[in-house]
Amino acid sequence: MYVCLCKGITDTQIREAMDNGTNSFRELRRELDLASQCGKCGSLARSVFDAHLSNYDESLCYAVA
Repeated sequence: MYVCLCKGITDTQIREAMDNGTNSFRELRRELDLASQCGKCGSLARSVFDAHLSNYDESLCYAVA
């Protein structure tokens, strides 16, 4: 799904950036140039970021257990 219509950024691109080592939302914004035009995508992008980050946390818990 498109998260940023101004730049044509999708939720898949956000997840891929995170899988490739983007560790913070600030880094993600810089790397993909998110929320740099109208800014309306910022909250949805943050939601996608947080949801994908929680998937990492859950998988780490299982790996440790």
